Amino acid sequence: MNDSAAAVNAVRDTLIAIRDTGPEALLEFVTFRLRKTGLSLTEAELINLVTAPDLGGEPRKSMHMAISQWDADTGVAWAAATDPWTSERRIRIFDLLELSGEARARLDEAYPSIAKRDTMIADPGDWEPWYDEDRRREHDFYWRAYRGVLEAKNWDPEAIAALNKSAVDVVGRLADPAGDASYPTKGLVVGHVQSGKTANFTGIIAKAIDSGYRLVIVLTGTIELLRGQTQRRLDMELVGEENILEGRDRKDADAIRNVDYIGNDDADWVAGKFLRHGIDIHSSLDIPAIKRLTFLGKDYRQLKAGLDALDFRRTGELRNPAKPVYDLENIYSVDARLAVVKKNTTALKNLLRDLQDVRADLREIPVLIIDDEADQASVNTINPNSKQAKKDQKKRSAINALINDLLSKMPRAQYIGYTATPFANVFISPDDSQDIFPKDFIVSLTPSSEYMGGTKFHDLGGLEDYERGDPAFSNEAAHVRDLRAADDESERAEIRDALDAFVLTGAIKKWRQANDETLTFRHHTMLVHESVRVAEHADLAGAFRSVWEQAGYSTPSGLARLRSLYMSDFLVVHNSRAAWNGLPMPDRFDDLKTFIGATIDAIMVAGDPVVVVNGSSDSDYNAMDFMTQPYWRVMVGGAKLSRGFTVEGLTVSYYRRRATAADTLMQMGRWFGYRAGHQDLVRLYIGRDVLDGQNKSYDLYDAFTSIIEDEEEFRAQLHKFSELREDGKPVVRPIHVPPMVFQQLPWLRPTGRNKMYNAVLKYEGEGGEVKDFNAHDYRSDGSRNAAHFKAVAKWLEGLDARPEEFRGVSGTRFTARTRVLSTVQVLDALRSFELLAKDQLLPTIAMIEKAVSESTLTDWLLVVPYLGDDRVREVEGVPVPLIARRRRADRPGFSGSERRHRGVLEHVTGKKDAMDAGPVAARLASPTRGALLLTFTIDPVMLDEEKDAGRAEASRVALPPLGELVSANDVATLLSLALPYESAPRGRVGFGVRREDLQDEAIIPKDA
Repeated sequence: MNDSAAAVNAVRDTLIAIRDTGPEALLEFVTFRLRKTGLSLTEAELINLVTAPDLGGEPRKSMHMAISQWDADTGVAWAAATDPWTSERRIRIFDLLELSGEARARLDEAYPSIAKRDTMIADPGDWEPWYDEDRRREHDFYWRAYRGVLEAKNWDPEAIAALNKSAVDVVGRLADPAGDASYPTKGLVVGHVQSGKTANFTGIIAKAIDSGYRLVIVLTGTIELLRGQTQRRLDMELVGEENILEGRDRKDADAIRNVDYIGNDDADWVAGKFLRHGIDIHSSLDIPAIKRLTFLGKDYRQLKAGLDALDFRRTGELRNPAKPVYDLENIYSVDARLAVVKKNTTALKNLLRDLQDVRADLREIPVLIIDDEADQASVNTINPNSKQAKKDQKKRSAINALINDLLSKMPRAQYIGYTATPFANVFISPDDSQDIFPKDFIVSLTPSSEYMGGTKFHDLGGLEDYERGDPAFSNEAAHVRDLRAADDESERAEIRDALDAFVLTGAIKKWRQANDETLTFRHHTMLVHESVRVAEHADLAGAFRSVWEQAGYSTPSGLARLRSLYMSDFLVVHNSRAAWNGLPMPDRFDDLKTFIGATIDAIMVAGDPVVVVNGSSDSDYNAMDFMTQPYWRVMVGGAKLSRGFTVEGLTVSYYRRRATAADTLMQMGRWFGYRAGHQDLVRLYIGRDVLDGQNKSYDLYDAFTSIIEDEEEFRAQLHKFSELREDGKPVVRPIHVPPMVFQQLPWLRPTGRNKMYNAVLKYEGEGGEVKDFNAHDYRSDGSRNAAHFKAVAKWLEGLDARPEEFRGVSGTRFTARTRVLSTVQVLDALRSFELLAKDQLLPTIAMIEKAVSESTLTDWLLVVPYLGDDRVREVEGVPVPLIARRRRADRPGFSGSERRHRGVLEHVTGKKDAMDAGPVAARLASPTRGALLLTFTIDPVMLDEEKDAGRAEASRVALPPLGELVSANDVATLLSLALPYESAPRGRVGFGVRREDLQDEAIIPKDA
């Protein structure tokens, strides 16, 4: 094969040029370009060039980008009505490329087609599609530039294509900025903590400016630290040097002295890493410049004499002043304005004041409002009875009112909220529902596989006994280290352990950088978060400094500790998973010794290993500088480091702060994110026995686990029901989402006492999918426990006498007793259950009734795991196998059923791709049979002294002695069930409304 540089360059350039046009002309262009060089390629040689990295990485990367783009394209003529991300689309691509069967197989193997990543639930309403392929192709300057930035950062091609698809979908749901009709659109984008939400909304802003939106307002969190970071990110990756310089000569030192990023010697600006568009934007007629209304260190201030910067009619930008700004004759000649604003009353009032003072009619301006951290300050969702509510209510209401003012004064304004903790926006306050309820669409983003989120730190779904503690199977064992100190001496020892990990991981990073030129680690940080109280930060920082001074990293004892930690922890974890074996790692600790010294020097470059980040000291606040120099420090803070802000180079986290709200707790998870080149080194030191003000103990890691489980279930529901019905209407509209989620913090009231959601979940279920119903109410007098046990007690008396063996996951086995029940028996029992939400079982009951009426469900297999004679106790005269499962520390009820038991239910109900649960399960399986799993846990009333100590909820309860009779009040019945697969193979859901005449309203009066 001819692998000359000319062939490589010709193929690469062709692929880059053709991917936005379509695949049909690829070979023609390749042939044309190669002919000019006097070369030629056969089909086999071309396929070899674009699939084999060792024959030319650039053509392979470009082909990957192109085919991912073609997989994702919408509304293009060449696709011939094939849907994105489908096998039909891939076949169409190959047909246009005129590829042989062998070539198709090789491309499919090299670039497997991925499913649509992101989920959108949209309300069709009066929306008319407008953002077609022609519109996108004619105006795509800023999107192309931003895509180039992502490619230069080595983003995965599928991730870029998925971002493009997501941005097209979202911008397409907004109102046409050049349309005659003006109407507001309100949507919500749900991401994950530190998962790339900024990248997503940057892509949306790029496409929005290209399509005609001319005022973009980005609302950040409530702190300047985050606002400044967002401003810099947008300036660097979207705005670009030409817009930042505003026509100034880059070589004129006097002219640029006070320009952002130049005056403070920003390292990335100096290194040329800011986007350069390469053209004079200010003289290009159809490419709008981006005028910044805010700057790196300056939030929005009244423009006063500089008001022309905001006024679309005073600057002479309109080609035809007799027509409105949004008219097609004007819109592409008008420059875009960008304001990155804190959710701060002063800044927002300044912006509103200036908008009212400009000559331009606000009704003419297409506006896009991006509300980052949309669950913070934008909505009123805190407990109305809490002290914090009484303290913050006025402030939070003021921010909400100002956002509403922006929307009401600019009828062409579109609102998109972004959050990683969606429940505050889904369960939005009635007072806010008319303002920013996401009535038009909800998008759930799926991060790329490189993202280290909650699922990478927790063992969701449970592990078998032999897997626990093994980092090859357990994420907890790989990344999480317990903090259990009960006295000062023990706490200092735990601090030293965390600092040892910080030093050691820094040395490994430096060793990797020296041994692999593709790996660079500019920053290396450790996050310490124990309190939001500023007064306590200094004491905590003092403790870390004191431990650091006594750690003796240059002494034999200090090196011995690091050697032990390396051999027993980091080397073991690294070697435990094949995914990490591609990262270099020294076999001998001695290879790290020189890098340990270099790490200490880097951490001590400012003379202090610790920096406090809480804004109380300008010197400490400003010392946290990721822009101008490498940053290797231990960062102690609270709120300033807990929401939205990206801690660069974060590798070790030390976390002991308890939060009472699920979304607050999740936002503390700064350890989530992308850790390219050091995924195996990330460590979380987290409190497992943290006391609150009432001396009540909390396991913070378990609290995170339960929240992550709830959020993953919520996102799975959105994905499951995001498709359209056969009549083209959506299965689920945004106003239907709140009643789909039952798990919620009991103190967070979704609506006021005199209001309720209009949408009612009538039925919901998915065939073969196991659902757990373990959200029991908080333990009181045990009457609910007794009622639940009474509902199923007769079933236990009729179980098969002999336990039979079933297969679990990973080759495990367990025994269980079974019996077949009628659907009438099951329904009678389910109607007797009253969980946290009184109507939580009603949609499932209705789904069962629907399956019976359609003859897809006839009976049920009851499965009761048998745990051995030593676990059996008499409960109200009935022998019952008991487990000792603790209640969830942060929520009512219990965790879900064991993973090995769930496989039996899936097998019996015929779920596709279900595990083989063994011959007994196969014998009991039936296409019209549901499956029911019952487990029973001891759930005693806490003694007064236990309540006072506050430790009973967080500790595992013990079984009563053998032979002791147990009251049904002290036994919780845990229920899991699965419908036959054929009763709902793709999942089914149905909704009703409380008021037909108000069917498009999210919330109605309770007495309506």
